[in-house]
Amino acid sequence: MGQEYFINSQELQNKVNSLLPSQGGAGAGFDLSASTQIVPIIDLTESAQGSNVPQDLQTAYSHTNSDHQTITNTTTTLIVNTGYWRILASANCGTTSGVAQLSINDGSTSKTVYSQRLPANSHQNLTDFIIFLGAGDSFEGISTSADLTLRVTLRQIADIEANLISPT
Repeated sequence: MGQEYFINSQELQNKVNSLLPSQGGAGAGFDLSASTQIVPIIDLTESAQGSNVPQDLQTAYSHTNSDHQTITNTTTTLIVNTGYWRILASANCGTTSGVAQLSINDGSTSKTVYSQRLPANSHQNLTDFIIFLGAGDSFEGISTSADLTLRVTLRQIADIEANLISPT
């Protein structure tokens, strides 16, 4: 059996009160305590969410869960399904400069998520990021030059309710 100690630190109490408002100000200043007893903590988050794969590994690309698109001198709709998507993009530019752009379109307006002007004879690893698409949204890739090739790899990592999708 462990011993219990009360902690009377205003700094610690203020931090607990700000993080846990329901605990704020109750009692005579003895809101915090410590014990010499060891209490194991078991993290069941992944299992509770229906997966035994840690969240960061659930964003991995796999052969069956990823798609790759190549875009040259055009605008291409890459995704129309709702949810959370991981995007990896790069671009190569030949003898003429150009712009590689990634945008989310809601059906009437397009908002740029990423844009990079590439000089002639260059290569750019553009970005690796996550987007959310709601109902009616689409994700587009744009290459503004016949000499600019935009390569985009896509993978859905969660549905619209944020239920994680493990790679298969």
